[in-house]
Amino acid sequence: MAGVAAVPTREQLQHLAAELRLLLPRVRVGEAQETAEEFQRDAFWRRLNEAAVKVSGEATTLTAVFSRLPAPSPSPSPQETQRICEQVHAAIKAIGAVYYSLPKDQGITLRKLVRSSVLDIMDGMAQLVEVLLTTPAQSPENNDLISCNSVWVACEQVPRIPRDNKAAALLMLTKSVDFVKDAHEEMEQAVEECDPYRGLLNDSEEDNSDNHSNEDDALGFPSNRDSYWSEEDQELIVPCLALVKASKACLKKIRLLVAENGKKEQVAQLDDIVDICDEISPSVDDLALSIYPPVCQLTVRLNSAKLVSVLKKALEITKASHVTSQPEDSWILLLINAIDHCMNRVKELTQSAAEL
Repeated sequence: MAGVAAVPTREQLQHLAAELRLLLPRVRVGEAQETAEEFQRDAFWRRLNEAAVKVSGEATTLTAVFSRLPAPSPSPSPQETQRICEQVHAAIKAIGAVYYSLPKDQGITLRKLVRSSVLDIMDGMAQLVEVLLTTPAQSPENNDLISCNSVWVACEQVPRIPRDNKAAALLMLTKSVDFVKDAHEEMEQAVEECDPYRGLLNDSEEDNSDNHSNEDDALGFPSNRDSYWSEEDQELIVPCLALVKASKACLKKIRLLVAENGKKEQVAQLDDIVDICDEISPSVDDLALSIYPPVCQLTVRLNSAKLVSVLKKALEITKASHVTSQPEDSWILLLINAIDHCMNRVKELTQSAAEL
């Protein structure tokens, strides 16, 4: 930011916003700094918290100065603007530097959470600068600056970041459990109501049925029968729903094992467990989406197989890790048998589609 004392205020803010945006991809791909010094956990978290407080303060100063300027000429001099912009830029670079000081051996899951928090702060500050640039001073929209508080919210989240890789793993596993639980509940509700779109199409169909139904059929648009399940579809949904239920049970059991038996120093194994469990929720979503009409049986079969593969891999990795004290535990075998039973049923019901 040096050498811009004579640059008009607006251009300096534009330059600041651009520089903040350039920092984001660097942090996304940046590696931890190699050092021979022993990692000081307490010192790291103290510095990260202090850096977040500093960013929050600079965001407040920036807003106080530039959100109440009289139009069209801003009151801060170019020199004052330069000082404020340099302080904002320095605060953002400082919190990025703290993140870089977190070694990989503290856990990839923990590093991802810290990185995500730092990126939220950087992005929030860039958004704030952009809003200050695009919102005319003394306009009613300036009230929106109060709601444009993502940078402060992100800074306030820093003290809530888990302090070790086990705590980070439990947080991520809990999120996965919640995602799958929500998907399972939505599927169950749709099945119970026998209305996959829960009436979303009814109003438009009633309004247009007299005038457009014949025309839509002729043009190949989805008709009313494409918004409901056939008897075959409903039969196929049963094992799919059971697979999603098994996914939820699998995640909950893995989370319990990590909570009870997980060791903070076993960072690599905890990372492996989280990595494979992170694949379960997207696979559940793919399967859930594929059972909505019009149902393609082959897609359901493929998505079911994909989910089964991920679940079995998650169970294998968990079984081989330190969190499973007795690898021969019956719960693993029971889950695998339940998963296989569901998959075999899906195969039976979709065999004709697979043979086409």
